[in-house]
Amino acid sequence: MGDGQAMTRKITGFSLLATALLGLFPLACQPGGVGDPCLPEDEYVQSFSGYNAQEVNVESKSFQCETRVCLVNHFQGRVSCKYGQAAPASDGTGATCTVPSDPDLKIKVKVDPQLTNRTADRAVYCSCRCDGEDKNARYCKCPSGYACTYLKVDLNLGGGQLAGSYCVRNGTEDKPTERGTNCSATAQDCGEADQG
Repeated sequence: MGDGQAMTRKITGFSLLATALLGLFPLACQPGGVGDPCLPEDEYVQSFSGYNAQEVNVESKSFQCETRVCLVNHFQGRVSCKYGQAAPASDGTGATCTVPSDPDLKIKVKVDPQLTNRTADRAVYCSCRCDGEDKNARYCKCPSGYACTYLKVDLNLGGGQLAGSYCVRNGTEDKPTERGTNCSATAQDCGEADQG
């Protein structure tokens, strides 16, 4: 009976170790943080006027995202300035947008408002590259609620590691004819007026 208990302990110890090790494998495969909100580094620059809805931008070293990828998918304006601003005077008078980390640093340029159907919550979030032409690269598997969607074309300008497909939230695919109109604080068509 003593030998049987020793054998049971060894098997149980081995089983626990195997279970613990197997539990780590999903972490390597599942892209944690996909869909989390992110604020691109460009928004900390006072002279940055915002993104263009015709483009896809990928910040590949984002420390805000577990995946290290902050995706800006056909988004207009700045995440931190929902309703935009007119061009301020050279002394900053008239500026309503500020650098996210410092409300005293005014944005020095005109900023377009976000679009009603492409607001930051629908177009700017953490993602990961799920496919591409480099067969030696490591690609993620998109979590439930996301589709692996081709977004970025390699123009041979040194951005090849960014070319390919990214996890895009279902229902937020870009449709140029359905981007909407400019958000208006008075119409509150993109949320509360005090969020701009």
